[in-house]
Amino acid sequence: MVSISDVIGAIEAFAPPPYQESYDNAGLIVGQKSDACTGVLLCLDSTEAVVDEAIALGCNLIVAHHPIVFSGLKSFTGRNYIERVIIKAIKNDIAIYAAHTNLDNVQEGVNQKIAERLGLENTKVLRPKKGMLRKLCTYVPLEHQPKLLEGLFAAGAGYIGNYSECSFSMPGTGTFKGEADSNPVSGQKGIRHAEDEFRVEVIFPKDREAQVLKAMREHHIYEEVAYEVIALENSWQELGSGLIGTLEQPVETDIFLKTLKQQMQTSCIRHTEKVKTEIRTIALCGGAGSFLLEDAIRAGADIFITGDFKYHQFFDADGKIIIADIGHYESEQFTIVLLEEILQKKFPNFALHLTKLNTNPVKYT
Repeated sequence: MVSISDVIGAIEAFAPPPYQESYDNAGLIVGQKSDACTGVLLCLDSTEAVVDEAIALGCNLIVAHHPIVFSGLKSFTGRNYIERVIIKAIKNDIAIYAAHTNLDNVQEGVNQKIAERLGLENTKVLRPKKGMLRKLCTYVPLEHQPKLLEGLFAAGAGYIGNYSECSFSMPGTGTFKGEADSNPVSGQKGIRHAEDEFRVEVIFPKDREAQVLKAMREHHIYEEVAYEVIALENSWQELGSGLIGTLEQPVETDIFLKTLKQQMQTSCIRHTEKVKTEIRTIALCGGAGSFLLEDAIRAGADIFITGDFKYHQFFDADGKIIIADIGHYESEQFTIVLLEEILQKKFPNFALHLTKLNTNPVKYT
């Protein structure tokens, strides 16, 4: 039996909740994790029509990209579409879950799906996120250092960019005196003991803290482990907003814009003056990405692809880059394919459905 909790666990293993932005409301919005899951409907937006679609398909879990609730609701009277969706979902025992900016921020997430459609290579995060890393410092006898490090690495510590099992060790001398109820592994109770030790340091993502500390205690020889966890302000290159990459060969600008229109299945691209004759380096951000324009310019991108640029923001290109606004929905529409891929790896024979509804509220005539 697959539970709603199992489905959520698979998504959050790929895009952990701590990776979402502070303003966001990703996670389980309606429903109970312990319920058995009869099927999953994947969508960009949880609308009333999507809930009806889930009912018709026999799915009791909707997984959306956009949270239907962003701020607190004080009443449920059906006065707007948000309240109507919540009421209908509860009445029909349908859970609603959203994977939003946490799915945007992981390097292999929403933006990588756009990059794949455009054939980008050598992709990396455009604006790496700060404050997501921690450093563990602890002290261990010399001969027990290898065992401790193996445990910490297995728990997810020690990754820096394309390198794994990264650590720093420094020799020193530790002292301790066991009290009456202690059981020291070296020395004697009541007598101060000096031990040759290594100071061991490893870096890990903050969402792995519980696992890393558990591994430290399990693989450490001391009865009482001295350690400290330090918050780092370093940017984490594997996590953050937007993406930048390159095409294998430069493409003439008009040809690239036609390809962009086809690959992203949009009927309209709002863009600035074509100040680049050809396109090679591309910055992009699914959804509303105007806040990343300066990052795209600094990174040397020829074009910045996103949605929701306002009129005056187009002037900010300032002849340095082409802005291509393909629309919010259009830039994120393939996120449901990404969610399907994540869940199929974990549940290859489970009932996964991609919505057949276009929930884009913006229409073009």
